[in-house]
Amino acid sequence: MNAVTPIRKIGSDELELTILMPCLNEAETLATCIRKASAFLARSGIRGEVMIADNGSSDGSQEIAASLGARVVPVTQRGYGAALIGGIANARGRFIIMGDADDSYDFANLLPFVERLRQGADLVMGNRFRGGIEPGAMPFLHRYLGNPVLSFVGRLFFRIPVGDFHCGLRGFNAESIRALQLRTTGMEFASEMVVRASLAGLKIAEVPTTLKPDGRSRPPHLRTWRDGWRHLKFLLMYNPRWLFFIPGATLCGVGVLIAALLFFGPLRLNTTMELDLNTFVAACFMVVTGTQLISFGLVSRYYAHITGFLPPNARSDWLSRSISTDRLALNAGICFLVGAAFFAYALIRWAAVDFGPLNDSEIPRIIVLGLTLVVIGLQTFFSAFLLGVLEIPVTRQASLLQKPVDPS
Repeated sequence: MNAVTPIRKIGSDELELTILMPCLNEAETLATCIRKASAFLARSGIRGEVMIADNGSSDGSQEIAASLGARVVPVTQRGYGAALIGGIANARGRFIIMGDADDSYDFANLLPFVERLRQGADLVMGNRFRGGIEPGAMPFLHRYLGNPVLSFVGRLFFRIPVGDFHCGLRGFNAESIRALQLRTTGMEFASEMVVRASLAGLKIAEVPTTLKPDGRSRPPHLRTWRDGWRHLKFLLMYNPRWLFFIPGATLCGVGVLIAALLFFGPLRLNTTMELDLNTFVAACFMVVTGTQLISFGLVSRYYAHITGFLPPNARSDWLSRSISTDRLALNAGICFLVGAAFFAYALIRWAAVDFGPLNDSEIPRIIVLGLTLVVIGLQTFFSAFLLGVLEIPVTRQASLLQKPVDPS
């Protein structure tokens, strides 16, 4: 076993490490986990504690933990994330290593986590795919679909160099993670910690760890599809670029290209296939949908910037200076008027034939284009006022903070 790296002297009342386990009716395996964690502290000479964040167990888990010398912190709000938030708030250690109390993680081999924390990492993730997953330890869907896909999405969206995004065994600097003010109460807490740490610029490292089948006779708390969706939903909500901008820009780009190719007439691809008015209409619908997604992205990223929900960057700084209700409404009005002009022109052309049959295929295209611009104008106009509504509480709060205090 590697020697423990020397660190600064720990004060008499300060602990270096808290080993934190969330618990909800884990009487079958809790004692084993506590014994392994306590033995690790004793063997490595680390000043620390084993803490159980109990989420309302009714099987005697609290008594088991207390009898083995662990500190029990009751957390009344239900949920995996809620239990961990309560435990993190009450931990006495400078570093915290968290892991499930189902005896699937190796609490006897935590030195790699401690070493990386001592070297300056703010968050150290375990990687079960590198360390080894025993047969039956991870369901097939989790191992070959859920974890790889969600980990890939996390790396793509947030550029986090982590291969196992949802490993439950991880260590972190308590002060750094508390400063993030994590809020999610369910299983998506695992994603929130990594994402928020990355957005805050914290140093993230990864070490191999193992996973074995848990020792419980009951089913796990994790629900594959429900909790997988909650993780994915969280990742999307924290990245307006991938949720709104990229799909919106793709739809707009493809729609504009197809509409431009078909505006002056049908496009024959071969002797049997021809793209005509129906395809032109579909392309305009793509542009309308894409524009709506982009407007949602603008509003959500601007709101996230002014509220501090997401950290600022060069793009969000530019957006906060450039976007406003007045500007969006003005551009919406221009778009609406241009669309109305196209529509009026087509109406005049139709009136010239006494509103009879239209043999000229140009007129329907002009009508569809005009209506498309009118709809985009209306969408943008109402998005502008949605932005204004979202600004109201932020502006009011800022004005209250700046209001001078009456010395009397």
